[in-house]
Amino acid sequence: MRIGIDCRTMLNCSDGEKAGVGHYTTSLVQELVRHYTEERFVLFIDHKTATIPEMSEFKKHAHVELVEFPLSTYKKYLPYVYAHPLVSHWINRKKLDVFHSPAYTIPLQYKQPSVVTVHDLVIYSHPEWFPKQPKFSQEKLVPASIKKAARVIAVSQSTAAAAKELFQLSEERVQVIYEGCTTQKRVSVVKAAAVREKFGITGRFLFFIGTIEPRKNLERLIAAFDQLVLQHAPRLASVQLVIAGAKGWKYEGIMNAATKAKAQKQIRFIGYVTHEEKIALMQSCHFFAFPSLWEGFGLPVLEAMGLGVPVLTSRIAAIPEVAGEACEYVDPENLVSILRGMDRLMEDPTYRQHLAEAGQAQAKQFSWAKCAKETYKCYVDVVKRH
Repeated sequence: MRIGIDCRTMLNCSDGEKAGVGHYTTSLVQELVRHYTEERFVLFIDHKTATIPEMSEFKKHAHVELVEFPLSTYKKYLPYVYAHPLVSHWINRKKLDVFHSPAYTIPLQYKQPSVVTVHDLVIYSHPEWFPKQPKFSQEKLVPASIKKAARVIAVSQSTAAAAKELFQLSEERVQVIYEGCTTQKRVSVVKAAAVREKFGITGRFLFFIGTIEPRKNLERLIAAFDQLVLQHAPRLASVQLVIAGAKGWKYEGIMNAATKAKAQKQIRFIGYVTHEEKIALMQSCHFFAFPSLWEGFGLPVLEAMGLGVPVLTSRIAAIPEVAGEACEYVDPENLVSILRGMDRLMEDPTYRQHLAEAGQAQAKQFSWAKCAKETYKCYVDVVKRH
């Protein structure tokens, strides 16, 4: 088969953390290329992705072809009506058996057999969680891509249900293929200590990583932590809440909440961290706190569990599918529920150890090799049917 994959969502984050879709695309393509050497993979890139380290590795494989879209440098100057026909034409030239877009959209004029991956459709049910932006993608491009794709891959049952309801898709056109969890190696004790020292973290701490935005529910997390510290004063006077991640939409309200907290000196925003720093902090924390309001999959939860770290998270959307019963669940919209969960994890070492062991076992059920195997079978099925 000639399999085309849009790789423009890959990001050059060798010194930091990839965004969710970029992480998915990179991990999936690496596994496909590694295991299916009898197939021809045509990877479509742009001027940005052409320079990332992963592309140097892909170039070493005889069964991989890299195709850079022309004029990608001038994308911002090209109206949609010109960009889509141009990209469609360039894909058509490669005479593919199947084309896969790992990120929601297929060029409007592309008519050949295609597969599209849908990660999260919460913007349709909760638009208030997102900044106002042009509606073309949300109202035209995404619906058109999903409706014309031969197969829609959803990364969870929760996302699959939303796709079927929103776009009236038949059962057989939607396939759930879970993301994987890379087996993370714990960093050395010396390196972990150096990372904590770099960010001024001493003693016990709770850890969160993600974009600093309302959807991540950080204002309630901060409020619950503030109450936890006050209830157990002065015993928890040295415990810290460490929040890592880039600033996103409406981050100001979250920063203000921390400033107004009575325990403000114990709340630290450390910004964007490298992959190694994330692992060091995750493995060192008392527990990982992730009370998000919605997740299409919930990869940070799975990563923490894989490291043997107790997790507090929300019983919403796809998270229970991923985490099973191996974490402390809370109602993300109920401050008391979050506080109780934090209190239990803070005070019960036996329970923390139970979650650590259960979490590691649960995380082993998810792998990128399995994700690639099921995705490859999807390609084969689409080609046979068309």
